[in-house]
Amino acid sequence: MREGLRDRVREKYAELAVAVESGDEGSCCGGCGEDVAVRVSDLSGASYSESERGELPLLAAEASLGCGNPVALADLSPGEVVLDLGSGGGIDVLLSARRVAPGGKAYGLDMTDEMLELARKNREEAGVGNAVFLKGEIEAVPLPDAHVDVVISNCVVNLSTDKPRVISEAFRVLKPGGRFAVSDVVFLGDKKDLPEEVLETVGLWTGCVVGALEKGEYEGLLAAAGFEDVSVEVTNVYDPETIEDLDTEEKRAALREVPAASAFVRARKPEAG
Repeated sequence: MREGLRDRVREKYAELAVAVESGDEGSCCGGCGEDVAVRVSDLSGASYSESERGELPLLAAEASLGCGNPVALADLSPGEVVLDLGSGGGIDVLLSARRVAPGGKAYGLDMTDEMLELARKNREEAGVGNAVFLKGEIEAVPLPDAHVDVVISNCVVNLSTDKPRVISEAFRVLKPGGRFAVSDVVFLGDKKDLPEEVLETVGLWTGCVVGALEKGEYEGLLAAAGFEDVSVEVTNVYDPETIEDLDTEEKRAALREVPAASAFVRARKPEAG
């Protein structure tokens, strides 16, 4: 089941990368092919200021896949090293790279060849020299221990079928005192109250909804991994009527009872000692 979901996510993001380059763009939580779940491209776009979008190549802006703006959340400074988990077309990596210059670096990690190709094209067009795109999975980050100051991500952690491993890897690669600053989707309520047919809808996994943790689960996993100063701040609650794969009133009613929401997730790795 896990590998099947991973393959499905990879397939849909590859389709999106190709669609963006061909001019048929979509957005995660809203694009990823016609059968995917939530239309929130307006939410993702609204999370970035006009000046931020103006910093980006057109294809990078069109491949905005997230549910927030982790770059603003992270409060980046020159000289810092940033890692974006699931970097897609590179929007957050390119914005981060400019904010940590001079002297800093921004890594983008993605498992999809097509997205990496798009991101590298966007990097060249933007003329950003301190951005590096790596192929890999967010459950096994190809960076050494204590290597980055900030881990960001935009509506991607919820796609993983092994979220404790993702959070553990984020903790590992952060320097002491490093920050976890993620935009993600959470459930506000008891997820087990959702019908099985909703939980198993693969389109909702690749649409960034049903893979989400409960708000309390997210806080608990971060604390269990060793993080401190944990907070999950809800920024928008999704209307079930906008989620295409909720094709019956029963499913929509279930999500009204256990709403899905976008949130800012913050935490800090303790200082050495």
